[in-house]
Amino acid sequence: MPVLPIIDALILLGWTSLFGGFVLKLVYMTTSFRPTLFGLHPSDFILVAGVCLLFALSLAARTWVKAHEPELLARRRRARLLEAGYDESEQPSFGRPRLGGEEPESRRSASGF
Repeated sequence: MPVLPIIDALILLGWTSLFGGFVLKLVYMTTSFRPTLFGLHPSDFILVAGVCLLFALSLAARTWVKAHEPELLARRRRARLLEAGYDESEQPSFGRPRLGGEEPESRRSASGF
């Protein structure tokens, strides 16, 4: 499931709530009328905006970390092998993990199947 549309929707909801809260606050300050939208006061809209924007930020950060995790693990492995006394030439090459069950080129037949 793609994460970017969820992040975009949370950002849109956060900024819309923030704008709605400021508009309600302006009405509160300029008139004696005390409107509520769906029973929410301006401070409630500010809280909803904060929660949505922080959740979008944490979801984006989690997605970024998950995308860069294989490279970080490979660097840690290389560092541990260097500390253990292996030379650069003796270290195995840690490539990116295969996605979708791809076979390495050495196991494929000459016909490509």
